[in-house]
Amino acid sequence: MSEQTTATSLSELKDLVAGTPAGVEAATPREPKKDQFGRAYATGRRKNAIARVWVKPGKGTVEINGKAASKYFARPVLRMLIAQPFLVADRYQQFDVYCTVTGGGLSGQAGAVRHGLSRALTNFEPSLRPILKKAGFLTRDPRVVERKKYGKAKARRSFQFSKR
Repeated sequence: MSEQTTATSLSELKDLVAGTPAGVEAATPREPKKDQFGRAYATGRRKNAIARVWVKPGKGTVEINGKAASKYFARPVLRMLIAQPFLVADRYQQFDVYCTVTGGGLSGQAGAVRHGLSRALTNFEPSLRPILKKAGFLTRDPRVVERKKYGKAKARRSFQFSKR
């Protein structure tokens, strides 16, 4: 049924417990995922916003829904949010970004673009994954708007109480 192996050293025992046979590398390097045009694709989500992001090597242009990022996201805070994955990975202005965003407001859309951008960068260059993971850019932010309950003015706010 199952073959038994005997460990002669502690390192072999560690390999057996981890499930990898002795002499075989534990982590195989990931392969980049690119299409025929040399682009990496990923989807990012935040609140109700969904961003489809394509990344390819270039001069650093960012195009969102056919507009430049500075036109689409007028607030500097939102543009800073999009630039964070590049700054953390030390790849600022080395990639051209094309993305389409739907749903939600501007803040949620900027978060979705950042999430998709981080995932696309890891698809293009898998060695960036630990850096972006540590910064928290690969984790989808699960916070969404709470639903309105009946008998309430909003999700939790009660109607104004009147004594008389």
